[in-house]
Amino acid sequence: MKEAIAPRGKEVQQKAAPAFVIAAGVCWGIIGLFSYALKDAGLSAVQIASLRCLVAGLALGGFLLIRDPVKLRVRLCDLWIFVGSGVVSFALSNVCYFLCMQQSTLAVSCTLMYTGPCFVMILSCIFFHERFTLGKGTAILLSVLGCALVTGLFSQGGCTGTALLIGLCSGFGYALYSIFGRVALAKYHELTVVTYTFLFASLALLPFVHFPQMMTALLAHRAVLGNALLLGLISTLSPFLLYTKGLQRMETGKASILTFVEPMMAMLLSSLVFREAFTWTHALGMAAILVALVILNLPSPSGIVWRRPPVLTKGTMRIGKPAV
Repeated sequence: MKEAIAPRGKEVQQKAAPAFVIAAGVCWGIIGLFSYALKDAGLSAVQIASLRCLVAGLALGGFLLIRDPVKLRVRLCDLWIFVGSGVVSFALSNVCYFLCMQQSTLAVSCTLMYTGPCFVMILSCIFFHERFTLGKGTAILLSVLGCALVTGLFSQGGCTGTALLIGLCSGFGYALYSIFGRVALAKYHELTVVTYTFLFASLALLPFVHFPQMMTALLAHRAVLGNALLLGLISTLSPFLLYTKGLQRMETGKASILTFVEPMMAMLLSSLVFREAFTWTHALGMAAILVALVILNLPSPSGIVWRRPPVLTKGTMRIGKPAV
């Protein structure tokens, strides 16, 4: 009887896996609800990024401290890895993401972040000596075309060159995360890597956040503090847990494509809630980047598969399988 129930339970979990991944994409996509509220409260992009990392890092770190403190142990000689993943990658990408959002729209900033897989592919060719194939070249061209369409390069009144550059930097930051993450996961559990990535990112941003002013804004109104907590828990930590759960029962490539619900959700919020412009060129640009993502996840001799950060799974983190 138990033997019959066990396969059935696994089958149910496998069918539910896409729902977990899609839910993660939705949580990432609604980040504008909380970040816009914090922006209206007078917080800067750096302060918002710092709060996001700090809340998620403290929540996950506190959980590990209570349930599995062994996972919080790291060697001093390995701290440079978390400086790379937390400061050089995650802090940079988050600040650029919120800056781009403030200078353009939620949909534009979210879509530009999805150029990350192309940067991963380029960095893998340089550092890991992966083969550069026709499919990879096609994906790059489609991503460039998608960026041009999303940012309005072919039309008047598009986003500024500064917003475009900042948005691409957010994608590049996530790409760097795959490089440092590969090194970290060779030594530590994925929860350890993500916890210290969050904490190092928040510590790196701390000198630039004007801490007294930020705390005054948070404590002055409960709504501001609530949005900061929701940003860290709902749009950062929760999607990480949901995505990890989904990855346990489905292929990484399929999961990364399903997370494209994130820019779709961001587009809906951008146009319906915040009344930001969304045209057919934006839709074509998003479609081009989605096709590029699908191409990068097709089976290839090098086996490169891209998936959405900040989730890292030790079993799939090897050469040719960078995680962003």
